[in-house]
Amino acid sequence: MAESTSYPIIDAWANPPLAEMARQLPEIKRLFEQSGGGERLAKGLSPSEVVAAMDAAGIQRMLLTSWTAPGREICSNDRIAEFIRDYPTRFVGIAGVNLEKPVQAVRELDRAVRELGFKALRVIPWLWKLPPNDRLYYPLYVKCIELDIPFCTQVGHTGPLMPSDTGRPIPYIDEVALTFPELRIVGGHIGYPWTDEMIALAWKHEHVYIDTSAYLPRYYPPQLLHFMNTYGQDKVLFGTNFAMLDLKQCADQARALELKPAAMAKFLFENAKRVFQI
Repeated sequence: MAESTSYPIIDAWANPPLAEMARQLPEIKRLFEQSGGGERLAKGLSPSEVVAAMDAAGIQRMLLTSWTAPGREICSNDRIAEFIRDYPTRFVGIAGVNLEKPVQAVRELDRAVRELGFKALRVIPWLWKLPPNDRLYYPLYVKCIELDIPFCTQVGHTGPLMPSDTGRPIPYIDEVALTFPELRIVGGHIGYPWTDEMIALAWKHEHVYIDTSAYLPRYYPPQLLHFMNTYGQDKVLFGTNFAMLDLKQCADQARALELKPAAMAKFLFENAKRVFQI
């Protein structure tokens, strides 16, 4: 096990801790309350408060996701850009778009990357009730390849009370990776209960990755830890899904994992730095 103070951390999946998120996304309220993040979400946190929490946890950079849902913008790309303007060396923007308007979505993604400096696109399939192999995603995949940015998504069961089928790695992520082999794909939330499928896809496809957001490190499945420590060292990224989970608790538990030094460095920092070109 590595020294706990040796490694900087990039958090590959965090959410803006804004009170309006709870009001506009009632689907997530129960999940946050069950996971201990209900109070953080309900009261909201300022950028400076988030940075203070990052400092306490030893997290160097946070990839902050904007949220768009059918018929409403919950946290715009411009709102995330405000966080970045306040702390340009601490926050990295992950774009959200309106999946139901493909032309507008492609233009907004282009703006978020070229003008706002965002580093990836994230679409949450359960919000749209559309799996990642749906045709509405395809123009965005082409744009991601053109912009040389990753496509980030949620894999595994749906914590909020929504259908989980859209989070199945096989066949959906497998099909997308076969159709767009150049596309970098980051599947967040480890794919549980289909973690073995997600590991298989990360091994099979050169540009498929896993982030560990939404799960405390002490609960990572043993097969994922084996993958991280051996043949999957380059394929797994640390994530929290903040504000659902506490940053310091996640970081402390991650540093305590029984990983080889090289594997630990890749997991906590180097893989995200490479995949997101930070």
